[in-house]
Amino acid sequence: MTERKLDHRQRYLQIAFNYDLGMALSVIPKLPRSERILIEAGTPFIKREGMRGVRTIRSIWPGHLIADIKTSDGAAGEVQMVRDAGADGITVLGNAPTETLDLFVRECDGLNLISFVDLLGVGDPLEVLRPMRTAPDVLVLHKGRDEEKTRGKVIEYRHVNRIRSKFDVSIAAAGGVDLDQARSAIFNGANIVVVNLVRPGDPWQGISTSEDIGAMARKFLETIE
Repeated sequence: MTERKLDHRQRYLQIAFNYDLGMALSVIPKLPRSERILIEAGTPFIKREGMRGVRTIRSIWPGHLIADIKTSDGAAGEVQMVRDAGADGITVLGNAPTETLDLFVRECDGLNLISFVDLLGVGDPLEVLRPMRTAPDVLVLHKGRDEEKTRGKVIEYRHVNRIRSKFDVSIAAAGGVDLDQARSAIFNGANIVVVNLVRPGDPWQGISTSEDIGAMARKFLETIE
């Protein structure tokens, strides 16, 4: 298995699987084996397939595996559950109570897991970070799937310099990311680009299952180099 923690100086492609286990089993073997690719068991995937799905992905993917469980409470139990399933990263909602965030990061550090704080719906990331005892490994600037078509909704890169001036964290960009958005994310200071795997006809941006997914993953890696 790859080293669990991430290098803040490295740029990563995180591919999010939000459908069923069958799709994951079909697609993942086609991906290049790169330490710069993170596989995400997305929230809809976990709701559908549970920890069994995470364990199955772990059995076929030797690299980083992130469980986008979006913890909102009960941090200790959920971190342990994800660790037992074989993931090496987990997400918590940034608008969870500070007590939950602190416990989440402490438990992740104790189990050598990568801690992701998802800022979906958060106005000011520093209002989340300042009360915390320890910063997470990754902050996710996230424009939600339901927000993708809303005029004027953008990934809030304006916060990147404010965050980086005070905290040593990786920054992920998520939400409607295609190749152009991936370039923008890197230009604006993110070092993890989260891209959804999407079916033809779905309203979201990402890598289409109708494309050569391995080739597209390599193109994203080249784009964010």
